[in-house]
Amino acid sequence: MSMRSIEHFIDGQVVAGASGRHGDVFDPNTGRVQARVSLASAGELERAVASAAAAQPAWAKVNPQRRARVMFEFKRLLEAHMDELARLLASEHGKVISDARGDLQRGLEVIEFACGIPHLLKGEYTEGAGPGIDVYSLRQPLGVVAGITPFNFPAMIPMWMFGPAIASGNAFILKPSERDPSVPLRLAELMIEAGLPPGVLNVVQGDREIVEAIVRHPEIKAVSFVGSSDIAQTVYALGAQHGKRVQCMGGAKNHGIVLPDADLDQAVADIIGAAYGSAGERCMALPVVVPVGEATADALREKLVTAIGDLRVGVSTDPDAHYGPVVTAAHKARIEQWIRTGVDEGAELVVDGRGLSLPGHEDGFFLGPTLFDRVTSDMSAWREEIFGPVLQIVRADSFEQALALPSAHQYGNGVAIFTRSGEAAREFAQRVEVGMVGINVPIPVPVAYHSFGGWKRSGFADLNQYGMDGVRFYTRTKVVTQRWPKGGASAGSAFVIPTMQ
Repeated sequence: MSMRSIEHFIDGQVVAGASGRHGDVFDPNTGRVQARVSLASAGELERAVASAAAAQPAWAKVNPQRRARVMFEFKRLLEAHMDELARLLASEHGKVISDARGDLQRGLEVIEFACGIPHLLKGEYTEGAGPGIDVYSLRQPLGVVAGITPFNFPAMIPMWMFGPAIASGNAFILKPSERDPSVPLRLAELMIEAGLPPGVLNVVQGDREIVEAIVRHPEIKAVSFVGSSDIAQTVYALGAQHGKRVQCMGGAKNHGIVLPDADLDQAVADIIGAAYGSAGERCMALPVVVPVGEATADALREKLVTAIGDLRVGVSTDPDAHYGPVVTAAHKARIEQWIRTGVDEGAELVVDGRGLSLPGHEDGFFLGPTLFDRVTSDMSAWREEIFGPVLQIVRADSFEQALALPSAHQYGNGVAIFTRSGEAAREFAQRVEVGMVGINVPIPVPVAYHSFGGWKRSGFADLNQYGMDGVRFYTRTKVVTQRWPKGGASAGSAFVIPTMQ
C-alpha cells in the first residue's frame, strides 16, 4: 500500500511538493507512520506568496459585508464537517474525539466573531475639528500576512489567525505544524468551497527552513506565531529586523492557587481536567497547583490521588477515555526525562505515569498521569514547561507566597485561583503578574470577542490574538484630515504649522 501524502494548498488547489524533502506524520495511538508531509522550499513559498499577492488587492476591494458572507458559509461548512474534521485531527494529534471537537469549536467561535467584520472595521469620525475641517480614520488591510501554528491545536489556532486576517481583507499564508498537517489543509479547502477566491488562503507545509523564509520574505507584511518561547523570541526579533509587524506567543507554566476556603471537590475536578486533559499538551494547561497551608495541601493531595486513580487513558477513538497519547515518541521521551529530573531534584513522585502500555497499542505514545508533591521554586522542573500529563504541587505558607510564585515565573500566560472569598480573588486578579486570570475557572481562555495573550516570555507582542486585537494586528489605521475651502486664504498661512484653533 502506498503511503498517503500531505501536500501544499496554493492558489485554490492542492499542489504536490517539489523540494524532495518530506517529514513523517505518525499515528500516536500505534506509533506507526501513517503519512508523509511535503516540506516546502523557498521556491514553493515564493509561489504561494505570488498567488496571495495577486489575489489580495481584489479581495480587499470586496465590501466587508460580502467578505462576512464567506465567513458565514465557512462556519456552516465547518459545522457540517465537524465529525470528519475531529476524527482527522485526533488521528494525527492523539487527543480524544471530544477534545478534538473542542479544538474545532473554539476556532469556530473566532470565525463567528469575524462574521461581524463590517462593524469591526468601522473607523472614527470627528465633524468640525477645525473651521470647515473634518477628521476621520480608516482601517485598511496590510496585504499578504502569515501565520505559523503549533501541533497542539491544529484547527483552533489557524482559525484564530486567518479568520480575522482574511475577513479584514488580507491574503494569508499558513504554515501549520508538520506533525499534524491534514486539518489545516482541509480548512483551506472548505474556505474555497465557502466562496473565498483562490490565492487568498494558501497553506505551505514545512519545518524550520520555511519558517525562516516566511519571516524574511519582503512581501509578507505581518507574522503571527505560536510555539515555544525560545523560537517565539527568535521569530519576534527576526521579524522586527525585517520591518514586519509580529506577534509571537510562547510557552507557559500556569498555576492554580487553592486557598483554604476553596470548595476542594470542585477545585479537584477542575484541576484534574486542566492538568491532564489533552495529555497536558495545552499552553493553557494547569501543570502547577499551589495549596495555601499544610492542611489544605494534605487534603488536596489526597483528593487528587483518588481522582487520578479514576482517570482512563485510551486511544483517541475511545469514548470513555479522558485523554489519549502524546503527539510523538520524541515528545514522550522528553516528558519522561522531565519526570526523571523532578525525582533527581528532590520532588516527591506520588504517582508515576511512566511505563503505561495499552493492550494492542503497545507502541503508542501513551503516558499515564503523573503527580509530584513538594516541588520548590529552585527546581528546573518547576521553571520549565513540561507540556505533558504531569501535575506538580508547590506548597505555600501564605497568600502572599502563593501570589509571588506565578508572578515571579519566567512565563506569564495564565493563572487560576480557587476560593470563596471575593476580596481575595479581586486582590489576586489585580496584583498577579500574568496575562490571563481565572477565578474558579481552571483554563481561562478568553471568549472570541476578547483577546488571548500572555505576559513575559509567554507573549512577545504588543497586540494579542483574535478579538479586536486581532483586527488591529491585521489592519493599519489611516487618518484623513479634510476640508473643502472656498478660496481667498492669505498666502502666509501655509507657512505655519496647522492647528485646529
